[in-house]
Amino acid sequence: MEERNCDLIVLGGGPAGMTAAIYAKRANLDVVLLETNVTGGLVNSTYTVENFPSYPEIHGMELMEKMRAHVDHMGVEVEEVFEVEGLELGADEKIVRGYDMTFKAPAIILCTGRKPIALDVPTECDQMHFCAICDGAPYKGKRVLVVGGGNSAFDEGLYLLNLGVAELTVVEIMDRYFAAQATQDALLGDPRVKGFTCTKVADVEVTDGQLTAAVLEDTRTGERTTLPVDGIFVFLGQSPNNEWFRDVITLDDKGYILAGEDMSTNIPGVFGAGDINHKLYRQITTAVSDGTVAALSAERWLRSRRK
Repeated sequence: MEERNCDLIVLGGGPAGMTAAIYAKRANLDVVLLETNVTGGLVNSTYTVENFPSYPEIHGMELMEKMRAHVDHMGVEVEEVFEVEGLELGADEKIVRGYDMTFKAPAIILCTGRKPIALDVPTECDQMHFCAICDGAPYKGKRVLVVGGGNSAFDEGLYLLNLGVAELTVVEIMDRYFAAQATQDALLGDPRVKGFTCTKVADVEVTDGQLTAAVLEDTRTGERTTLPVDGIFVFLGQSPNNEWFRDVITLDDKGYILAGEDMSTNIPGVFGAGDINHKLYRQITTAVSDGTVAALSAERWLRSRRK
């Protein structure tokens, strides 16, 4: 097992993590960025970003590629597809263990973000997805079901239409959709689209490993109907990625880190940043802000220990 000692570990490579790594490197810290997937986080699956200063409109993945280019320009060490097998958050030493590599540092910034909430149905299905940009291409000319009534569901639905799906059905369990009205009009105005509120997915039907239909249930009457579909895209929100530290870091009742104004946690040298933090708004810009504050705070904390 190889070991790597550094000043600061950044766990998570989304906007908060990459920003933290940039600022830490500029502060002349020996920093390592660890990401369990690829850098960019959930922004990679955002079709259009319209609220990031300097870009009136940009594809989420393109924005993250530009941010990653900045990280690389700074010479930050990045480990992608890093499977975390253990995390120890001691007062003096923080340890992240992987399959064949262990990283140790006196300080760590937790930027683990959130993960999509899965559809709660009894039957397993391989044709269930959480990202149209990532997984939508094979459904050109096919029938898809979009679950959720918020902006993500409708934006991703529009992306699927642009890919050329034959039919698209969107269902929302509440009695109305919550996406911006203009987005609703654009999606529901397409002749290929049908929309239903007060509707949930009760189950799916699978034959020889292939999805054939979704079982829809009217929440008002309990009546069930079978809808033939080839793929399902689920946009029911996200839950915090806290499984590595939920027993040692102080969290709110929903599982988000209760970080201070300087992004510090209840453990000295442990900071939280981005969507994993308890906060009012979760945007790319707020994640970038958190990453900046966390890195500067970590550098100050590390400097105080050297005196």
